[in-house]
Amino acid sequence: MTAAGRRFTPEFLQWFGLFGAALTWSAQLVLGFGVSVARCGAANAVLGVDLRAWQWSLLGIGVALVLLAEAAALETLWETRAVHYDDAAPDGRRHFFAVAAVLGNLLFLVAIVLGGVAAIIHEPPCQAA
Repeated sequence: MTAAGRRFTPEFLQWFGLFGAALTWSAQLVLGFGVSVARCGAANAVLGVDLRAWQWSLLGIGVALVLLAEAAALETLWETRAVHYDDAAPDGRRHFFAVAAVLGNLLFLVAIVLGGVAAIIHEPPCQAA
């Protein structure tokens, strides 16, 4: 794709590829905890929170966002394939961050899938602590 037809800047791809999966994992944890609290709260009689439906949604959205972050990291890595990570900024920095992001995104993908599947399979009863 030519520079004129590019939709995202190299900086956006670099930072989204580096932090997108980590922020997605954090959001999945916080929202999943909130859904669990809402399910066991007094408002659940009115709201009817379905824990499994919410967890499936969080898992699907999380996996999709991590795959987008991985695609951004791979695009950055491809664009800087001729550059060494010790080269001058910004290309050397982009290459270094892209290598870290490609590996880190895979770890966050595994964490999101394992956390989501565990939350779906193990639905604890509501009880006092």
